[in-house]
Amino acid sequence: MRAEGLEIIVITGLSGSGKSTALAALEDAGFFCVDNLPVALLPKFLELPVGSVSGVSRFAFVMDLRERGFVQAQRAVFEDLAGQGFAPYIIFLEASEDELLRRYSETRRQHPLAGTGGVAEGIRLEKERLAGLRQAASRVLDTTRLNVHELKAQIVSLAEKNAPAAHMRITVMSFGFKYGVPREADLVMDVRFLPNPFFVPELKELSGEDPPARDFVMGRLETGEFLAKFHDLLDFLVPRYERERKSYLTLAFGCTGGRHRSVTIAREVWRHLVESGREPVLTHRDTRRTEPKRLAGPEEIP
Repeated sequence: MRAEGLEIIVITGLSGSGKSTALAALEDAGFFCVDNLPVALLPKFLELPVGSVSGVSRFAFVMDLRERGFVQAQRAVFEDLAGQGFAPYIIFLEASEDELLRRYSETRRQHPLAGTGGVAEGIRLEKERLAGLRQAASRVLDTTRLNVHELKAQIVSLAEKNAPAAHMRITVMSFGFKYGVPREADLVMDVRFLPNPFFVPELKELSGEDPPARDFVMGRLETGEFLAKFHDLLDFLVPRYERERKSYLTLAFGCTGGRHRSVTIAREVWRHLVESGREPVLTHRDTRRTEPKRLAGPEEIP
């Protein structure tokens, strides 16, 4: 799979067998991915100084019968690459005819070889034309009974040669509910049950990153109890998200204005993740927001 430090995977196979899903899994795993690259251009692509310029050394390509002449050209191209020291790892995806028909029925896409005989005829023709490539493939993977998550897991496992899954990219965020819940959040935790430093005059203008406000929040018994329980939950969830090949996880902690309680809690959760060996990103969405001053009405609470 390697020549001059490059790792090359070629995804091919039957239309509707999951090639796009496989390519997405490899992209999430850190591969530079190209869909529908003409096979004749692969040697030229590998001559480019992509790795030295970008630091990328892992490449994945989807090649199939969408390209006219693919079947006729692929054997010579792959043999030529092997002679140059490249050995692309070819993963051939397939599925049963009934499953492929079901998938095409659901997506209403046109099969590239469908003629007067419809999708069924296209599937049979494609199997015949790709029979030689299937036999020469490094690995044949039947996706008939695989869901999206299982397919991604198997593809990444093949690519990594059963190496442990890479850690997710975890973002820990504080926010204010008054400005809306972050759309990118995977888990949202409302921490408005904690005492609010906003109502303490000397703490009102501070943020949860300032020691006096942070100490006010952290000094409450319920804060410690909550963090202990939430850390236990994270220790349970994160490895299982990684096992399912989840690439990103955004934890969002909200209080009213996103300035005090949520900031303090987000910092503590970020610290726990760092201490557990991960590299999360910490961001405070709303700490710099300001609102125009106005006179409070007689019925209003500041």
